Amino acid sequence: MNNQIKIDTEYITLGQFLKLADIIQSGGMAKWFLSEHEVFVNGELDQRRGRKLRAGDQIEIPSIGTFTVL
Repeated sequence: MNNQIKIDTEYITLGQFLKLADIIQSGGMAKWFLSEHEVFVNGELDQRRGRKLRAGDQIEIPSIGTFTVL
């Protein structure tokens, strides 16, 4: 299943994305979540919560799902 996350700005950070997608409850959980789970951005493993995500980016989190930024 591919979930779509719409943004109204040029980009959002990976930490903001996790909260927007209802994967974590607060921004403060992002660092913990990224240290405990593998997150792939456009097929590459990325653990940086400041990673900029733009429209068209594909985020895959095994066991949670695949997301597309719009």
